[in-house]
Amino acid sequence: MLIQIGGRTYELIQNYKDAWDSEAFTQRYSEVLDRYDYIIGDWGYEKLRLKGFLRDNHPKVTRDTAFSGITDYINEYCNFGCAYFVLQKMKDGLKEAPSNVTIEEEKTVPE
Repeated sequence: MLIQIGGRTYELIQNYKDAWDSEAFTQRYSEVLDRYDYIIGDWGYEKLRLKGFLRDNHPKVTRDTAFSGITDYINEYCNFGCAYFVLQKMKDGLKEAPSNVTIEEEKTVPE
């Protein structure tokens, strides 16, 4: 599934326990997340929390923001067994959205 928000296009690459909720994501999304290559959304106490991660070879990556650290983040900072999703920013995505808070979902057909 492709998601477009804030002029950026993301692909839903993991949806553990059916965590994806487009309405909640739209409400919680902030332009601060634009600079990240990956966004993880995890659910705790019925609230969605978003955190950005960078690709491992990004010039500004740190141990806490590296994509390879997502598993550690889930194990250490998320509620045990919580539902979560991971979005990956697309390089050659869809046309830019006219507004910073719109979402356009496109279902992909499995090959």
